[in-house]
Amino acid sequence: MFQSFEVTARPEQGPPRLAALRGVMASEGLDGFLIPRADAHQGEYVAPRDERLAWLTGFTGSAGFCAVLTDVAGVFVDGRYRTQVKAQVATEFTPVPWPEVSLGTWLKEQLPNGGKIGFDPWLHAAGQITSAQKNLADCGIQLVRCENLVDRVWEDQPAPPTNPIKSHPIEFAGETADSKISRLAEGLREAGCSAAVITLPDSIMWLLNIRGSDIGYNPVAHGFAILHADGRIDLFMAKEKLTVNLGNLVSLYEPGSFLDAVAAVEGKVQVDLGTLPQAVADVLSDRMVDGGDPCALPKACKNQAEIAGSAEAHLRDAVAVVETLCWLDAQAPGTLTETQVVTRLEENRRKDNALQDISFDTIAGTGPNGAIMHYRVTEETDSILEDGHILVLDSGGQYLDGTTDITRTIAIGDVGDEEKACFTRVLKGMINMSMLRWPVGLAGRDIEGVARAPLWAAGQDFNHGVGHGVGAYLSVHEGPQRLSKTSHVPLQPGMILSNEPGYYREGAFGIRIENLVVVQDAPALPGGDDERAMLNWRTLTYVPIDRRLILVEMLTSAERDWLNNYHRDVTEKIRPRLGDDAQLWLDAATAPI
Repeated sequence: MFQSFEVTARPEQGPPRLAALRGVMASEGLDGFLIPRADAHQGEYVAPRDERLAWLTGFTGSAGFCAVLTDVAGVFVDGRYRTQVKAQVATEFTPVPWPEVSLGTWLKEQLPNGGKIGFDPWLHAAGQITSAQKNLADCGIQLVRCENLVDRVWEDQPAPPTNPIKSHPIEFAGETADSKISRLAEGLREAGCSAAVITLPDSIMWLLNIRGSDIGYNPVAHGFAILHADGRIDLFMAKEKLTVNLGNLVSLYEPGSFLDAVAAVEGKVQVDLGTLPQAVADVLSDRMVDGGDPCALPKACKNQAEIAGSAEAHLRDAVAVVETLCWLDAQAPGTLTETQVVTRLEENRRKDNALQDISFDTIAGTGPNGAIMHYRVTEETDSILEDGHILVLDSGGQYLDGTTDITRTIAIGDVGDEEKACFTRVLKGMINMSMLRWPVGLAGRDIEGVARAPLWAAGQDFNHGVGHGVGAYLSVHEGPQRLSKTSHVPLQPGMILSNEPGYYREGAFGIRIENLVVVQDAPALPGGDDERAMLNWRTLTYVPIDRRLILVEMLTSAERDWLNNYHRDVTEKIRPRLGDDAQLWLDAATAPI
């Protein structure tokens, strides 16, 4: 199994670890210490060695941080994790709603007489520190650079990963590494920069057409890179990983020499202050130009080979999901548990030789567990799929030719009308986003309300974005594109995103429906403005949506037509790939409504 059901953190482990940390804080003359989720590379996902936040607090979400003071420890989490955090942390930790409550505001309330707050400059982005310092100006609270205090009390901290990298074939990459380096270097010259610093692992993987396995479920390797405007790359990566030929443009160095190399660069250096570690910003000082990660946008706009690979990966992945749903429907309510569903789905995915890993821990939340947005089932939480439950099944695979991410909400037995009404509103939002056309230049924040509108009309909403970017055999969460209230990045052809509205009622049930879609140029329409370029979506995911949960009278005729057409396409694309039983199941699951 790729996925483990082991309990990785327990609330009762937190208090003694917190006490040990406070002891070190006192010896260093500090009134507080900040523990982020991030590692030195500032990606979303971290290796076991860097799970400092989970080790200390018990909170295992993919975003958040902890501020430990002498008498209070705040765990800052966004709306996705406010149910989860309450179950995972001990009472010695106080959940804080973030970003509604900023770190600076909270610190000023807790330390009205000022104090010194330590932080590891490798684990905090320069933009974060600058923002916090502005918020703390003239209040007597200082942010103090120091070594990592968690590492001093974490006695059995795992070693850094040293897994070897591998080449990513040109048939899937669609462009050589030399070509990518050349066009990005030209962009640096046009911007008047002599170099760019790259710390995000997936950016380095994309740029050099390599993949790694330093982080579970993410085909990336840890390293740093300096892209020079003359088309050279300095790569700083542990020598144990370097098992492939990276070409004449790449010079290899040990990670320990990275800061000295950054200091030696002359002229302006392009950085992304949102991900650049403060330790690197300290070296660059006033030579920094906040132009963003040069790989981010080119990586987001997939080429034809990447789109074709993703489309094919989704069709094969759909077979595994449909075979699982067929099997699931054949089991009587009360006879299966969440882990059995997860195991069966992974077994079906593993039949594909192109599968390298799953793309994240499969979320299989039945009944109240479905209301935990990023629920991870363990041996202790494993629950029975009971009559009347609805199951949120969110999963994906990492294939050589693409990354998948799909959510289906499934009826278990006889489900109530209230759950069906909520499901239908979520479905309406997903369909309306799928049908959307929009003018070139709009960002995710401009259109994401389309997916929320049916819920808003009923006084309901959900506390996560409508969609995130997805990589091409890379990270399942990829920036800079998002369908989010905070996303300012214009959507462009080739960007792959998720379309996943949801609804969650704590202690009762959860609902989410997710397809992956790719941005494309929209064809002109009769009577439309010839000069007004438009975009729309091409759907990549083809798995039936549970018709048993739909209140058909709530759908408009256009929504019904979209669903029936989608199910027709599912049948055409997927049925020939299925076994006999799954074909019969699919015929019933995709019947017109």
